[in-house]
Amino acid sequence: MEKAVVLAAGLGKRMRREDPNAPLDERQVSVARTGVKALIPIDRPFLDYVLTNVAEAGYRSVCLVTGPDHHELRRYYRELPATRLRFEFAIQEKPLGTADALAAAAGFAGDDSFLLINSDNYYPASALRALRELNENGLVGFSFDSFLRGSNIPPERLAAFAIIEADGDGFLTRIVEKPGEEEIAEAGPKRLVSMNCWRFNPSIFEACRSIDLSPRGEYEIPDAVMYSIANLGQKYKVLRSDEPVLDLSHRSDVEPVSKRLKGVEVKL
Repeated sequence: MEKAVVLAAGLGKRMRREDPNAPLDERQVSVARTGVKALIPIDRPFLDYVLTNVAEAGYRSVCLVTGPDHHELRRYYRELPATRLRFEFAIQEKPLGTADALAAAAGFAGDDSFLLINSDNYYPASALRALRELNENGLVGFSFDSFLRGSNIPPERLAAFAIIEADGDGFLTRIVEKPGEEEIAEAGPKRLVSMNCWRFNPSIFEACRSIDLSPRGEYEIPDAVMYSIANLGQKYKVLRSDEPVLDLSHRSDVEPVSKRLKGVEVKL
């Protein structure tokens, strides 16, 4: 499996929000105001670091799903000299949710299985490699403990992350979105959380086209996954990772993420 789909079409509403307490430099403020988190400059644009780990994990062909107005993002990767990765682009015409964005990449995926990740998360290469070597549908469940130890994400934000539930054979049974206090207490500190890190086969596109809008008015990947389990006979192996993920959602994330990535070599 050599294909990876990266969701980069979000509006970046949280990143656009002014934060006088976030110590951004002028270049970072300028990009933050556009909401295009993938281009937030560290030494290089943040997405370059994400894609370096994609390449390290053995993927070679990347589809960036962008919004129609993300001209600068597409221009940057069209013109970027890369030796390990090839870039293609798909456009999500309207911001209708993650499953709608994923569906835009159907032509890129064709009949092949592929990796799906976010553009605003820095995933460990080991987790991406494990999905490439899996040979079946799957997702990475990141341990809550590892996030507390090594992520930039504060505990109050972590508490709202989706909880992964699996059966005795390690296959996904449910994703608990926005868990309540009772569900968090039941899952405990050893729980696995979802960071939208998946291996899909092409059946996911039928699921994306078949689901209804969520209560938030969006077509969402967890709903498509559960539809594919219930109606298309698909199964998803849960792979555990005890390595943290960095998250670049708010302006307050820029400084700690920059410190973590300082000196990391970009090799695309």
